Amino acid sequence: MIKKTQREIFTHIILILLVIILAFPVFFALVTSTLSFQESYQYPPKLTPGSQFIDNLKEAWSRINIGRLFFNSALISVVVAIVKTILALLAAFAYTHFKFPGQGLLFSLCMITQMLPLPVRIIPTYQLMAAFNWINTYYALMVPFFASTTGILLFRQFYLTVPRDLPDAARVDGASPIRYFLQILVPISKTNIAALFVIEFIFMWSQYLWPLIVTTTGEMRVIQIGIKMLLASEQIAPEWNVIMAATIIAMLPPLVVLLILRKSFVEGIAMQTAK
Repeated sequence: MIKKTQREIFTHIILILLVIILAFPVFFALVTSTLSFQESYQYPPKLTPGSQFIDNLKEAWSRINIGRLFFNSALISVVVAIVKTILALLAAFAYTHFKFPGQGLLFSLCMITQMLPLPVRIIPTYQLMAAFNWINTYYALMVPFFASTTGILLFRQFYLTVPRDLPDAARVDGASPIRYFLQILVPISKTNIAALFVIEFIFMWSQYLWPLIVTTTGEMRVIQIGIKMLLASEQIAPEWNVIMAATIIAMLPPLVVLLILRKSFVEGIAMQTAK
C-alpha cells in the first residue's frame, strides 16, 4: 500500500513538472505581452506582468488590422471544420451501410492520401486553384481542406461497432437510410463529432504556409501571417511585447472552442483509444 502511494506521488510530481515545462512558454508570452519594449529585452528576463498589454494590443491592431485577420481565420476554421465533419459523416455512413463495386479499393485510396502531406500537394493544388481563378479568395483557403480522411476513419470505426440489428430494426419500422442516419447515427456520434470539430478547427486556425501562398492582399490574410508581419526587418529589433500581445489574442479562439467542447472531445478521443 505504501509503495503504491509512493508511486502515485512520484507520478503526480512528474506530471506536474511536465505541465510546468509545457505551460512556461505560454506564461512567458503572456508576461512579455504586458511589458514595454525596453522591459521585453531586459536580462535576466522579467517574469512578472507589466501594465502595457492594452497599449501593445492597440499597437499591433493598428499595424496589421487584427480584426480583419481574426475574421478570416475564424470564418475559414469554422466553415472547414463543419464541412469536413459533414462529409466525413456521410462518407463513413456510405462505407459501412452500403455495398458497392470497388468499395475496398476506394477506401484504400482514401487512406493512401494520409501519406501525402500538404507540402507534397502544394504545387498541383496551387495550379488547380489558379485554373479555377480562385487565387486570393476564400475558396482557395477552404476548398482544398474539405475532405478529411481522418474524419472518415474516425466515424467508420465507430459505425462498425453499431449492432447490425439497429439498421435492420429501423428498416422494419419504415425508416429510410437517410432518416436512420440523421435520427439515429448522428445523435449517437455527437462525441466523435465534437472531437473531430475541435481537431479540425485548431488545425485550420494554425495554418500558415497555404494561406501565405494563395493570398496576395492584406484583406485575405489570416492571423498567423499577421503575427509574422509584425516582425521587423533584420536591421530593427523585433518588438516582442507587441508580437506577443497579438499572439495571446490569436490563442484565444482555439482555447475557447476546446473549453466549450472539452467534455465531448475527451470522451470522443477516449472512445477511439479504447477500441
